[in-house]
Amino acid sequence: MGYELLGKLGSLAKPKFIPALDTGFASAALANREFLKKVSESGSGVPLVIGLERADGTTSRFETMVFKSGHQMAELNLPYIERLVKFLLWQKGGWKVTIGGPAEVGEYIKAVYSPGGTQVFDYDFHGMTICEHPLEVIITDADDVAAARETSMPLGRHLKGNRIGFDLGASDRKAAAVIDGEVVFTEEVVWDPRGHADPAYHYNQINDALKSAASHLPKVDAIGGSSAGVIINNRPMSASLFRGIPAEQYYKIESVFLDLAKKWNVPFEVANDGDVTALAGAMSLNDNGVLGVAMGSSEAVGYVNSEGNITGWLNELAFCPIDYRSDAPADEWSGDIGCGVQYLTQQAVFRLAKANGIPLEQYEMLADKLKAVQKLLADGDDTARKIWESIGIYMGYAIAHYAAFYDIKYLIILGRVTSGIGGDIIMAKANEVLNVEFPELAQKITITMPDEKMKRVGQACAAASLPSIE
Repeated sequence: MGYELLGKLGSLAKPKFIPALDTGFASAALANREFLKKVSESGSGVPLVIGLERADGTTSRFETMVFKSGHQMAELNLPYIERLVKFLLWQKGGWKVTIGGPAEVGEYIKAVYSPGGTQVFDYDFHGMTICEHPLEVIITDADDVAAARETSMPLGRHLKGNRIGFDLGASDRKAAAVIDGEVVFTEEVVWDPRGHADPAYHYNQINDALKSAASHLPKVDAIGGSSAGVIINNRPMSASLFRGIPAEQYYKIESVFLDLAKKWNVPFEVANDGDVTALAGAMSLNDNGVLGVAMGSSEAVGYVNSEGNITGWLNELAFCPIDYRSDAPADEWSGDIGCGVQYLTQQAVFRLAKANGIPLEQYEMLADKLKAVQKLLADGDDTARKIWESIGIYMGYAIAHYAAFYDIKYLIILGRVTSGIGGDIIMAKANEVLNVEFPELAQKITITMPDEKMKRVGQACAAASLPSIE
């Protein structure tokens, strides 16, 4: 996709809150709102429906409006729909994308999401890697897009017994020992898994975490895990944690949790870290409708719906665009620009620090880099404070964008980026953005954080509740 048209879309609305260290930020939420306003005012709007079908046969449907063919602003239909398709693919997943609306929009999406298109990464990832089926784009009329057929299921909340929970991130791994819902032991170990090519390294590191927690239990009845990446039936189909593994060896990583389950011989369940984040939030709030955002080395997102269930969606919002400027920072993995991973994670801290004169080259580990900037923040450094204020502004506009795709009652943030006073700064700025720019959402959505200990090890504790003990 050429980003010039995206820049035109992003320039439709100017944020009232401009990140001091990133003045070019163009909010996706504002741009989409202004686009739809102009469509409505034109009197030339026509419906467009995006359908998604996943490998299990479930389907999703997203309805919107665009300019009719031939309208002088119709060229903006292309980036508007392309960014929606991008968001929906990473939010919900799917191998078949149906575009019901003006044919030229469908043809554009078909060209972009193809082996020779600019979104070939997404074409490959959502097709063969996740769904094990080539991605297809179908062009039809809005009325002919299939109805949504969604499913949901309960997740975790099992507290009885002697349990181990673990959480795998890119900068640290955490473990917890839990007895009948009471945490008796937690630990955090700094690691850097992405550079290790030997699958045995990952197996041994995770097993060491389990042994450490097990030493604080009279016996082990169940083990639950939280891991970055796309986890399907306890298999990590794709995860940045394991990017160092050669392709011909990746099958050993796909079975790593299954192998550990055999070794420990107890009920063993692993879920995406985003879903466990949302579960941790729902458990701590004793409520539902929770979007959980773990701000660590990446952006791990999960959703517990109003019925208290998870949906089976990907919820990989790290790769969903929230910035519509034409020269937004690019994600190092997918190569696309303006995605959440560059705004709501440690990568945002490092990006803003580097661009504004804070050197971090002397630190080898990601955790040490973050601690260095957090110390500056705690010591009152003005640039460091502006980094977290900028992230808070990103968060406010991101929440407004996410609210177009999720029914959110609570937005809970946690993870290393929120440790110390940084979390309070992020939450304050995000609330300020919502109150001024999106007052209707400010009335509906409560932004919250767990306490300091829960921020850091909450996912591991919630993960322990995943398996059911028969």
